[in-house]
Amino acid sequence: MDAKGGEFMRDKLRGLLDYLKSYDSLVVALSGGVDSSTLAKAAALALGEMAVAVTARSELLSYDELADAETMARAAGIRHIILDVHDLDNPDVAKNDRERCYYCKRGRFEKLCAWAKQNGFAYVADGGNLDDKGDYRPGMRAIEELAPMVISPFMECGWTKADIRAQARAWGLAVADKPSAACLASRVVYDLPLTAARLSQIEAAEIIVRAFAQGQVRVRHHGNLARIEVEGEAFSSIMDHREELAAALKNLGFTFVTVDIGGYRMGSANEMLSFHIDKV
Repeated sequence: MDAKGGEFMRDKLRGLLDYLKSYDSLVVALSGGVDSSTLAKAAALALGEMAVAVTARSELLSYDELADAETMARAAGIRHIILDVHDLDNPDVAKNDRERCYYCKRGRFEKLCAWAKQNGFAYVADGGNLDDKGDYRPGMRAIEELAPMVISPFMECGWTKADIRAQARAWGLAVADKPSAACLASRVVYDLPLTAARLSQIEAAEIIVRAFAQGQVRVRHHGNLARIEVEGEAFSSIMDHREELAAALKNLGFTFVTVDIGGYRMGSANEMLSFHIDKV
């Protein structure tokens, strides 16, 4: 980053820290991704012990993401709480229609707000940024509805994903270049009900596929069919091991295994919706 770019980021950081200091106390919803991890670090710098990170644990969160959240809380120097939220107990989440993300985020943040109130924290912060406005994200509506207690500092301060990654690198956070990782439910085709068994099936399948593919990996669950998405550079390795992969995924309970020649793309489940959505 050149001198001009460095000064720009220093100004943005000062603005973010000043914004966070305007709140008496804050719970940061920490998923373990770059957005929430960077926000947790900023909150710790701005508010010290009056900031805490809380990770919502449920069947929708993979073991690796939970481990990353724990690691990043330590790196950010912020106290970390793991809160069990039992997302699948909500029938509106489990039925998995196109509003699933709304019901899930609404339920999670209501529980985070309740925990915050019970433990003397005035506000809850979400890691959403300006780039999140480009895809179909009904969960953002839930965040807006829970204002003013729930805030989105990166959006309020005009931060993009690139800004967040740049600041994470400046702080030496290990997640600075971590690929985006939506929850396990995002892999299940709409209207196929979510169950703990299906989510575990996806988590296990992606661990298997990652042994043969660098970069982003998704295993989309279409009932009896597993649809593998990888980046273009990984296609040859996947095809070289296709028989091994097919056998392993069938052993998990899938009847058919296919590789999507379109490759990995963010939010591909939304392609099934009946209206046009601009992708990020």
